[in-house]
Amino acid sequence: MLNSLSQRLSLWLAIQTLLGLVLMSLIVYLAISDHLNSRQKDALAEKQDLVQHLAEEADKTGNIVELQHKLEDFLAGHHELTLEVRDAANKIQFSSNHSLADANYSNFVEFAIPFPGHAGEAATALIRHDGRLDAELLKQLGITLASVSVIGALVVSLVAHALVRKALKPVDDLAMQTASLNATSLTSQLDGSEQPDELQPLVIQFNKLFKRLSASYRQLDHFNADVAHELNTPLTTLITSTELALRKPQDKEVLHDLLGSNLEELHGMSGIVRDMLFLSQAESGSRARCELVASLAAVAIEVTEYYEAVLTDAGLTSSVKGDAAGQFDVQLIKRALSNLLSNAVNYAAPATDITINISETSDEQISIAVENVGETIPDNKVNRIFDRFYRVDSSRSRGEKNHGLGLSIVAGIAQMHGGAPFAHCSDNKTTVGLRIPKLNIVSNGNFSRAADRL
Repeated sequence: MLNSLSQRLSLWLAIQTLLGLVLMSLIVYLAISDHLNSRQKDALAEKQDLVQHLAEEADKTGNIVELQHKLEDFLAGHHELTLEVRDAANKIQFSSNHSLADANYSNFVEFAIPFPGHAGEAATALIRHDGRLDAELLKQLGITLASVSVIGALVVSLVAHALVRKALKPVDDLAMQTASLNATSLTSQLDGSEQPDELQPLVIQFNKLFKRLSASYRQLDHFNADVAHELNTPLTTLITSTELALRKPQDKEVLHDLLGSNLEELHGMSGIVRDMLFLSQAESGSRARCELVASLAAVAIEVTEYYEAVLTDAGLTSSVKGDAAGQFDVQLIKRALSNLLSNAVNYAAPATDITINISETSDEQISIAVENVGETIPDNKVNRIFDRFYRVDSSRSRGEKNHGLGLSIVAGIAQMHGGAPFAHCSDNKTTVGLRIPKLNIVSNGNFSRAADRL
């Protein structure tokens, strides 16, 4: 199998050229063959008229010898013709002094003529035309046409290969430009100024891809830095406290407090690791294992009851508005609502109400959103709140209990349901939520419930 595009195009052009030339050669061959055959028949018809005229002239005098002399004169110089005259008794009265070597190459005409000296009787004349010369001509013509077809197809193939290679040179240029790119130069763009119109869409899509890859690499760099920061601080605390405890004997109560503090740090690190594993599974294509839920409002109320003490301590209230039914992963929905409520509690102004709004945005999609009153978040920050480890408060003043993965998990849960997260802020009201389909296909256990494994 040919993997080269230039070779494929050259081969197809050669095949098409060969078929075209063969078809044209066949038409020419058949046309010339028909012309030669028609010419032979016309020549025989002329000779027939002449022989009949000679026979009629001889019949007037009744001299058959005179007819024989005229027929010999008639055949002089016509070596491709033979003439034979037979009387009524089928006896040969005249025959040319040469015969056709191969009757398969002959056209002939047989007709009646007067028989001089035998009044009332008719003779039969047979004129044959030797077609061997025309057959040889057709044979040479066929060989010539076949040779021209093959040579023409070969020439077209070679020329087409060279032209295709020249036409594909812009693709080679694009390949060289792409080969020069790496993770540190993804901000560069492919130069499509000299590319043909057919390659312009490819150049545009490649440049868009490079932009997305560049953004992903930047996000990955930020993510690595955030992971290092989030894990480095508790690890440093654990190492320092453990070294201090080992330098000198400690009281039992001091060691107990130290181990409790270390355990708390370890739980925090474990939570970060679990959340990162969850996000990894969500982004790798894990899907929610959905079941029929008659009331999302009931699920939301259950979550708010769990947060009742936290809301009371923060001087906040909560309410649930709207309802919807569909197929969802209840545990994942609860986790998403829990993260949204936790985020709202951290940023809501005191003595305000946190509202969970559940609505059907269309016949096939529902919206679950948590709204709180607080400081207005700039648009450039609202667009990033679902990024890993991103905090609106850059001072990390709220980072003791929240490590910046809560809303990323909400986005992952939306993705596992086949939906997407959303957020907007205006007039000191911040709304964060997710839009997901009402109906999700359950795959008999093939879809994983990431929340069960973490």
